[in-house]
Parts: sequence; C-alpha cells; structure tokens
Amino acid sequence: MHWLYLGVAVVFEVAVAISAGNAKGFTRPGWTAATLISGAIATFFLSLALLTFDVGVGYAMWTSIAGVGIVILGALFFGQRLDWKKLVGIVLVIGGVVGLRLSGAA
Repeated sequence: MHWLYLGVAVVFEVAVAISAGNAKGFTRPGWTAATLISGAIATFFLSLALLTFDVGVGYAMWTSIAGVGIVILGALFFGQRLDWKKLVGIVLVIGGVVGLRLSGAA
C-alpha cells in the first residue's frame, strides 16, 4: 500500500509544479488554490508512505520521480525543450531511485 501512497503523492506533486507555474507568482487565484490544495494532498499521501519508507529514502524517491515527471510533461505539453543533457539527467535520477529501491528501502 505504501507504493500506492507514494504514487499518489508523486501525481499530486507534479500537479503542484504545473499549478505553481501557472499561478504566476500567486496572482491567479484558481491556479494558486490548485497549487495549495495539490500540495496538501501530496504531503498527506507522502506522510502515509513514510510510515513504511525511511524518511530520507521516501522523500528522495518522491521528489526524484516527480521531478522526472515534471520534465517529461513539460516537454510533451508545454513546449519545453528536452535535449540530451536533460535525458542524461533523467537517466541518472532513475538510476538513483532504482539504487535506493535496491538498498532495501521498503
């Protein structure tokens, strides 16, 4: 169940980034509300996942997986450039997450 909680936390963390980018410095009330609500939901589900995961490992996986998701969605839907350097970074991040998982984390 902790993996499900972590997955939900990641989805809402991605929503935080997208919402925050559209909130334009919290000047757009709808996007600001979406940012804050998504952040609260992401944090809630992360806290449930951290009942099983070590805090450092769980938090690192959460932020890393969400970061990769944000970069990919930015390239697919927001016209952000995805060059070879970003792809190398994504591979390294995924390698780090796999390494954390193989370390016996939950």
